[in-house]
Amino acid sequence: MRDGVLDSVDKSILYYLQQDARGTSSNDIAEKLDLSPSTVRTRINKLEEEGIIRGYHLDIDYDLAGYPLYTKIICTAPVTERDELADRAREVHGVTAVREIMTGKRNVYVNAIGRSHDELNRIAEELDELGLDIVDEQIIRDEHVCPYHGFLESDEESPGTDE
Repeated sequence: MRDGVLDSVDKSILYYLQQDARGTSSNDIAEKLDLSPSTVRTRINKLEEEGIIRGYHLDIDYDLAGYPLYTKIICTAPVTERDELADRAREVHGVTAVREIMTGKRNVYVNAIGRSHDELNRIAEELDELGLDIVDEQIIRDEHVCPYHGFLESDEESPGTDE
């Protein structure tokens, strides 16, 4: 990485980590990229230090884990308070993720889990008490996460270029 710009090696490392960060070692990635494992570890450390890699997260099947209700709660927050309210929403028991949206009135999305509708109602009430205006609630059947394939494309071959 130079001047905050990822090169093709960094992008490839990110791609392979997105596939299975826990089950992919530096040796595995090094072998795929024809690099030394120490080079890959150094690159990963740099990506972590720069904040590009913010963490390694589990992909949980909440239904199998005993939380059959997985919901997205869509809220509106005053723009001047959006960051603070989104941060405080993360502290509500049962909230698993919070997204801040930069456009429109629906500008805070909260993912939450529960065993019952009463638990989801409690979460919604706590979000309301924080000052978030709940616009919509959606029960999610399942969510699938996948790696960004653009990390494997060279910059010259990226979709949308005129070459």
